[in-house]
Amino acid sequence: MDFILQNIWLVLLALLSGFMLFGGSLGGRLSGVRQVTPQEAVMLFNHEDALVLDVRENSEFNDGHIAKACHIPLGQLKSRLNELEKFKDKPIVAVCRSGSRSRHACSMLKKSGFDKTYNLAGGMVAWEQAGLPTKKK
Repeated sequence: MDFILQNIWLVLLALLSGFMLFGGSLGGRLSGVRQVTPQEAVMLFNHEDALVLDVRENSEFNDGHIAKACHIPLGQLKSRLNELEKFKDKPIVAVCRSGSRSRHACSMLKKSGFDKTYNLAGGMVAWEQAGLPTKKK
């Protein structure tokens, strides 16, 4: 107990670091957003004709994206939901750089009546680490 009191800043830093590492995935589980791995996403694309919704900014998208991805930056998603109406009955896999913005996009989609939404866990970082292909514009 003396150690904790004498090193309170170190303890707080350790707690903050732990939250930052694990808080993102916990937030996805608590929000009800379904997470998929890159391999599970590929299965959704190939077997269920899922739509890839890339919510990154233009420069990120142009640096490399999943083939046939629909690109709508997160900041524009609410005003452009009508573009996705025809995909309401299909699975939608949202993707960003790390999975945070896409998780938010999934929440927005669910509130708008899209039931089959999935967040690509780890985003494009995980996609590229899995050795899966990207396309540049």
